[in-house]
Amino acid sequence: MASTEYPQGDVRIPAPVIGPGHDYRSITDKLVALVLTKHTPISWFITTTIAFMFVMGLIVSITYLLFKGVGIWGTNIPVGWAFPIINFVWWIGIGHAGTLISAILLLFNQDWRTSINRFAEAMTLFAVACAAIFPIIHTGRPWLAAYWLFPYPNAMTLWPNFRSPLIWDVFAVLTYGSVSLVFWFTGLIPDLATFRDQATHPFLRKVYGLLAMGWRGSARHWARYENAYLILAGLSTPLVLSVHTVVSFDFASSIIPGWHATIFPPYFVAGAIYAGFAMVLTLAIPLRVVYGVKDFITMRHIENMAKVMLVTGLVVVYGYFSEAFFGWYSGSEYERFMLKNRIYYGPYHWSYWVLLLCNFIVPQLMWSKKLRNRTGIVFLVCMFINVGMWLERFVIIVTSLHRDFLPSSWEMYYPTIWDFTTLFGTIGLFITLMFVFVRILPMISIFEMRTLLPEARTVPASEGGSH
Repeated sequence: MASTEYPQGDVRIPAPVIGPGHDYRSITDKLVALVLTKHTPISWFITTTIAFMFVMGLIVSITYLLFKGVGIWGTNIPVGWAFPIINFVWWIGIGHAGTLISAILLLFNQDWRTSINRFAEAMTLFAVACAAIFPIIHTGRPWLAAYWLFPYPNAMTLWPNFRSPLIWDVFAVLTYGSVSLVFWFTGLIPDLATFRDQATHPFLRKVYGLLAMGWRGSARHWARYENAYLILAGLSTPLVLSVHTVVSFDFASSIIPGWHATIFPPYFVAGAIYAGFAMVLTLAIPLRVVYGVKDFITMRHIENMAKVMLVTGLVVVYGYFSEAFFGWYSGSEYERFMLKNRIYYGPYHWSYWVLLLCNFIVPQLMWSKKLRNRTGIVFLVCMFINVGMWLERFVIIVTSLHRDFLPSSWEMYYPTIWDFTTLFGTIGLFITLMFVFVRILPMISIFEMRTLLPEARTVPASEGGSH
């Protein structure tokens, strides 16, 4: 990613990734104070309370589901996959940006990742946790059926089908979640040691000291840390491509019109990165204001992420048009019927055009440098994308299933109140986990921010040195 540049006379210099006037001490003191302070912003309490109310709705919904079964949802035949799979794919997609920012941008030596990688990694873990809820509760009564999701050899009458993409999902998501967790925790260790040394309360010193795993900042510790972090980054990079590719096989390996397409793997991966960066910006823009870290999360970060969104959004839109072209060019009457039903005369055609509004038309505002530098506009665009990427999954699933090969089995799909309480409950869970995280752990990497200072350069910048 090229640096954002601003003119100063006849010289163009890159916009800063850290505000002026900082040194090692000021960076440490400011980021440690965000957690160890006794004065939590009132907006933290308001947001967490509202989010936790939605979590209570999620608990009520799941409890009622376990007693009554999946009949409380709008799921029917032929729309056997509805809100649960829509929400599962949406959350998995949101989790992609964390690994992308942390791993791939690290391998490409992009210094602007340092201010946002920590909470982006946390976002990945919380999004995967929200996604994991849906395959379990979709079985209705998990104690009778959920264990069939796990591909372990057994002595029962039915073995898991290891050729099924649903089983690949289990392997891919578990691997992705495990590596992301280790990657996230490894990056936290030096900062946890800083918290251990800065904390005044004995209990906090013990907790942070336990989590710091004996870190003393010796040369041996740093050498092992850097090797481990680089190896984990290398392991995480292919996962960014593989996880949502495997998720797309749930659809592409079937014979359902609208799903059976080779465009799905790259189309899903681009959509996941698109949704993930939109969610990172959705979180970063308010947090930089609430916690007063505009000098750490600068406009360069906002603008670079907006550019990534613009590029991946265009790839997603290319996928939309490719999908429509393939449906028409295939010559299959079923594909052409699905296409017409989805776009202009089906009962859900409105969702397709709202999808294009959210994912195609509104994000074109990001072509303007002036608008990219207005955080309110960027935040609004991100909210459109969040809705649009959810609608994309709705369009793919519902419009392909509700009218299948036999007109006698056609059926409308109407989500119930329990579908919506489950969806918004997971959103509340995600927000609650994020706000608890920023309250008890450093949301910005302390030691990586130090590497951005001029004192941390190994050789003068004029000689081409790196941080």
